[in-house]
Amino acid sequence: MNFTVLVVDDERNIREGLAEAFRMDGYEALTAADGEEGLRLASSDDVDLVVTDLRMPGKSGSELLKALSARRPGVPVIVLTGHGTIEDAVDAMRSGAFDFVTKPVNLEHLSLLAKRALASRELVRQNLELRAEVESQKRISSIVGKSAEMKRIFDVVRRVAPTRASVLITGESGVGKELVADALHNLSPRRDKALVKVHCAALAESLLESELFGHEKGAFTGAAGRKRGRFELAHEGTLFLDEIGEINQNVQIKILRALQERKFERVGGEDTVEVDVRVVAATNRDLKAEIEKGNFREDLFYRLNVVAIHVPPLRERKDDIPLLASAFLREFAEENGKAIEGFDPKARAALYAYRWPGNVRELRNCVESAVVMAKGGLVALDDLPPSVGEAGGVDVIRIPAGSSMAEAEKVMIRETLAAQGGNKSRTAEVLGIGRKTLYQKLEDYGLEATK
Repeated sequence: MNFTVLVVDDERNIREGLAEAFRMDGYEALTAADGEEGLRLASSDDVDLVVTDLRMPGKSGSELLKALSARRPGVPVIVLTGHGTIEDAVDAMRSGAFDFVTKPVNLEHLSLLAKRALASRELVRQNLELRAEVESQKRISSIVGKSAEMKRIFDVVRRVAPTRASVLITGESGVGKELVADALHNLSPRRDKALVKVHCAALAESLLESELFGHEKGAFTGAAGRKRGRFELAHEGTLFLDEIGEINQNVQIKILRALQERKFERVGGEDTVEVDVRVVAATNRDLKAEIEKGNFREDLFYRLNVVAIHVPPLRERKDDIPLLASAFLREFAEENGKAIEGFDPKARAALYAYRWPGNVRELRNCVESAVVMAKGGLVALDDLPPSVGEAGGVDVIRIPAGSSMAEAEKVMIRETLAAQGGNKSRTAEVLGIGRKTLYQKLEDYGLEATK
């Protein structure tokens, strides 16, 4: 990595000489003639190490050190001092300096200190990045999946979350759109503020405007006092509008203004309320079709649809079924105080074969029911709801039209393996391939199976 060192000294010969020495060591080098200029340059993210004289006209090295501790706490500072100011140097060490060097400067010693300081900074940076990645994984872990479709969603969420762009999440009911909204908020700079959720379809049209924007006392019958709406409650945070396609055009206009101007009036009020809100919306409707019908405003659609995330139905990402089922199994086994380790082969095959019209929500309810009904350490076929259990007896493999040969082969192997209860030898025999070939294809396609 190419580091940048800033040398701050009021004596031109010293600062230029040290800068040249650092350049010979392979670093980029900047110079400043006083503490004020040094602070301006060091406030940039490009500076990795500061070497500063203690005594300078104007802002001293000690004052520069204190200012940097507040603005750039991760940047190490090496102070230069004359023999008569060793006590000042020790004070600087107590204030957070990495080390000090006495004048005249021993360039070999300074070079060694610089290497140590930069190595320490790099280690701290790597630890922070690792911690951030771990935290990121925790915040997105509510969305379970390993399919290619879900990996694409994870990638989009990570890229979009740090921005303030509006996001429109589409997909059938029960696919997990709300979990995507949770992840967008939890990975954003707004995560310490409120995530306010509004399920638009659950509110009567007459109440929705008041719920979103609040109302003043006496605005309508029953309005006994002022009430803050969800937009106000989500100030500096995130507002999740679920089933946005269900709202009427009067409310759509007001939402559009709130997004464009970041201001609105409460119902029955005249005062303008200004807010800073990141809006994430979700719908199971085809909003473009709703626009054609005149049910949804085109301008609001484009304002919401800055970034689009489509969550596919579970039947199109069957690779996620084992992970989801296992996660739900652990949750409900613990909740019900049962020692259940997993699903038997026939139950697994049924979970694969079923079409899941209710998507992840239906799978969750299915696993909860199965855990309640299970009598042993494994969920059996008979423990599953009848509609799901019956799918286990249907020896049909469905391959979506338009699938590539590789996708079709992956489905064939996965479904056959499930039908054979995870037995690889029988699976290889049924497919007419060798065990080594099967093992290689399982690895290539990222498929897991019970030995």
